[in-house]
Amino acid sequence: MTDTASTWDDLEKRLDSVRKPVQTFKLCEDASVRDRYNQARYANERAQQEVKDLPKDTDADARAIYVQQAKEAAAEFTAAKRAYDANVIVLRFAALERRHLERLQNEHPPTEADESEGRTYAMNTFAPAVISAASLDGMPVAAAQRYLDTWHAADAADLWRAAWSIQHQERTDLGKD
Repeated sequence: MTDTASTWDDLEKRLDSVRKPVQTFKLCEDASVRDRYNQARYANERAQQEVKDLPKDTDADARAIYVQQAKEAAAEFTAAKRAYDANVIVLRFAALERRHLERLQNEHPPTEADESEGRTYAMNTFAPAVISAASLDGMPVAAAQRYLDTWHAADAADLWRAAWSIQHQERTDLGKD
């Protein structure tokens, strides 16, 4: 009996220390900076992989050209990342406790239009409430509502997805070894 209690105590301690999952939302203020960063990241990955994939018997001059291109790609990536980091706004969202999420959902019952779209909540009021509640940066509901209303569709949808998707992130494996 002691072994079982000890085992459960150890498991309980580990279960109680599991952190809530966190989702990051990044909004780059300058689309050209974001494009440069993404292109430089891809070019760097490709150049580094090309060097790794060179056959061992590759001519030394040819190898030097690939290595130089990889160095240039790495330098461009470093510069592009620095610019990107200086132009990005990072928001963080955490999973809410189940009861908190259910309470929010009950506080924002669906309209007929929401129900016709298969929702179990009023999207126009529930979304900003979830964004605010899940925000690790202290975003007020009014700010969440303002961003959802005034940002262009893609950014507003991604803001919602960042806060909502973390509520459904699975971390369990059932019946798998």
